[in-house]
Amino acid sequence: MANEKDTGILTVAAVRKGKDGKEILFNERQQVFSLASSMKSADKVLKRLKGAIKRKEPVRAVLNPRKGVLEKIETPNAGEVEEFRKTRILLDKPSKSVRIDVNSIDPTTFNIVDHRLKWPIFKLCKKIVPNYKKAKEIFDFCADQSCNLPPPYDISPCIPFQYVRDGCYARAHKMRRIITTQYGYCCEKVFSFANQGQDRLAVKADKWGGCCVTWWYHVTPLIRVKVSLGPWRFVLAMVIDPGMFDKPVLLSTWLSAQENTFCHANANVSMYSIQPGSAYSPANYAGTAFTTDPAYTATDATLIAYSGLTTC
Repeated sequence: MANEKDTGILTVAAVRKGKDGKEILFNERQQVFSLASSMKSADKVLKRLKGAIKRKEPVRAVLNPRKGVLEKIETPNAGEVEEFRKTRILLDKPSKSVRIDVNSIDPTTFNIVDHRLKWPIFKLCKKIVPNYKKAKEIFDFCADQSCNLPPPYDISPCIPFQYVRDGCYARAHKMRRIITTQYGYCCEKVFSFANQGQDRLAVKADKWGGCCVTWWYHVTPLIRVKVSLGPWRFVLAMVIDPGMFDKPVLLSTWLSAQENTFCHANANVSMYSIQPGSAYSPANYAGTAFTTDPAYTATDATLIAYSGLTTC
């Protein structure tokens, strides 16, 4: 596992200053990378990465996720670039991304749809989850498709919840398909970003060995759930994230869990955004553009590639 490699044609989201040197962020990877200590001509590599951002050109990157390092970059050939651009379909008219101070959230009001969460995207779909029991049923079905559990699975491929270092975009998209096609309910996506200064999203992977994991973004399905409390009826924003939790949780709980300062001193959610379920991964560092994966081609390829990996 220590020598695992991840090679892909990727777009560079940012090259930014980190506590221990330069951090390299890719739109197609949620993990934060640094340059391998063995890399020669590091300054030239950084210059090439920054040039790729400016020219909006993809690079072929060789990554070591276990060590969190970029080992090599190359220039893809013309055919690879053409194929990459042909399949990189951008989301039309994405919702905004907004700055947030998670510590100032009042969970008794923040999670109420149409009260604090007045996102226009919610108007596009009205068939919401009727109660928490059904939300838990959806969660349990998704969690039961985890690749760390023995087959058979109800879907193909299985979902590698046991590998939370990366791949949230693929896990979220596969769950979105389950929620919308198998259960027939609305499903949005919620993205969190650590895209200001030296912010990081940081979680402790208690379900998978207890190690700390950090990201520059994270995404998971968001569902709207009807709940009753005495005479009151309202709709709550909840997330389905079996990589982090054992049940559906409130949106505020999900955001707060990514600010584990034990795991990283700069743990902070800079921004968050609720997008339509068709959104797949960020297309820029600002969190204002997103890709899609309508045929689930990238989704299934990623799930298969990560199926045998573990977090800790």
